[in-house]
Amino acid sequence: MDFDWEDTSAISQKSSFESRDIEESFEDPFSVRLLLDAERFATQSRYFNLGRSASGIGLFSVYRTNGKQFRVILSRVFTEDETYFYQRRLNQLIG
Repeated sequence: MDFDWEDTSAISQKSSFESRDIEESFEDPFSVRLLLDAERFATQSRYFNLGRSASGIGLFSVYRTNGKQFRVILSRVFTEDETYFYQRRLNQLIG
């Protein structure tokens, strides 16, 4: 995977993770990628990724891609609901 990190504003200076963690969350074999069925997101080609970094940080990311390169627009730590959703999906896949 190739990431475009020209604009690093997707990572808050107060965050406990780095761009490496975001990249690892996309490489998580159990990551969940979504394209919401909403006109707003479809016209802007925005996708969502829920995945864990190698260090175990759960990250929710909004991104766009041209099929070759990923540009992360926003990334943050999982909320409680996202942790539940990710864990439920993980249990379905391995359970």
